[in-house]
Amino acid sequence: MQTSESIRARRILKAIAPATWEHPADRAALQALRRVPGFDTVLKKLFGAFGEKPVRLAFQANAVRVSDKQFPALHRRWLEVQETMDAPKPYELFVSQTPIVNAGAYGMDRPFVVLNSGTLGLLNDEETTFILGHELGHIMSGHVLYRTMTVLLLKLAELGFPVIGLAARAVLLGLLEWSRKAELSSDRAGLLATQNPEAALGAMLKLAGGGDAADTSLNEFLKQADEYRNEGDALDAVFKVLNLLGATHPFHVLRAAELRDWVEKGEYDRVLRGEYRHRTDDSTPYTEDVAAAGRAYRQGAKDMLDQLGDAARRMRTSFTDGFKKPQ
Repeated sequence: MQTSESIRARRILKAIAPATWEHPADRAALQALRRVPGFDTVLKKLFGAFGEKPVRLAFQANAVRVSDKQFPALHRRWLEVQETMDAPKPYELFVSQTPIVNAGAYGMDRPFVVLNSGTLGLLNDEETTFILGHELGHIMSGHVLYRTMTVLLLKLAELGFPVIGLAARAVLLGLLEWSRKAELSSDRAGLLATQNPEAALGAMLKLAGGGDAADTSLNEFLKQADEYRNEGDALDAVFKVLNLLGATHPFHVLRAAELRDWVEKGEYDRVLRGEYRHRTDDSTPYTEDVAAAGRAYRQGAKDMLDQLGDAARRMRTSFTDGFKKPQ
C-alpha cells in the first residue's frame, strides 16, 4: 500500500480538460440523449419541482460530511485527489452508512460526492483513491445534473409518480444508456487520479465480487472480461443487451476491459507525459471529436441492430424447424 508521501508524488495534471478522459461513446450518447423528444421539457420540470436545495437535503440527510475532524485520513485523500486532477474548485465529500459498496456524485449547482461506508471497508487506500477520482471525473465532466435526474426519475418510476409518462420514460431510457457510457469516462478519470492501473483494475474486481488479494486473481478476472466480451453468438449479444436494460452502470468486467484497453493503447501514458487537453485549449478539436464520436456511435448501433436481426432470424428458423414433420 502506498504511503501519503507517494500519493503527493503523483503527477499533478494542471488545467486538465475533461475531454482528455471522456470516452467517445459517452459524448456520442449524450448527443443522442439531447435529441430525445421531450428531453428539455422533462428535465426542466424535474429541476423546477426539486431544485438544488431539496436534492442536497435528500442525499445528505443520512450521511456524515468528511472534514479534518471527521474521517480525517479520507479527507486528506480527497484533497489529494482534487489536487492531482487540478479540480476547478473544492467539492464536499460525505460518507453514508450502508454495506453496499458504491459511491455517487450528485447535485446541480453545487455538486458533491457520497461514499458508502461499505466501500471503505472493502477497498484499500489506492483503490479508494480510484473511486474518489472516478466521482470527481463525473463532476468535472458535467455529468452530475444528468446523473441526479436519472436517480430522481428512477425513484419516481418506482413510486408510480404521474410525471413518468411516455415522454419521461423515453428520457429515462436515454439517460440510462448515456449513464452507462459516462461510467467508462469516469473510470479513466479515476485511473488518472490514482495513477496506479493495478489498483484501478483491482477496485473493479472487488466491486464485482468482493474478496481480497489472497482469494482473487486480477489476471483471471481480465480473462473473464475477454471471454464475456468476445465469445458467444448473436443470440448471446441480445441477452447481453437485455441484461443491461434499466441499469445505470455497465458490467464490471466490461469496465475493466475498457480501462485496460485505454492503458494498452498508450493514452494513459501520454496523459502522464503531459500530452493532454487543457481547459484553456481551443475548443475546435473537441467539436471535431464529438462529430467523430457520433459516427462511431451510429456504427455501433447499426452493428447491434444487425446482430439483433440475425438472432431474430435464427430464432424464427429454429422455431419453425421444430414444427416440421420428420421425413
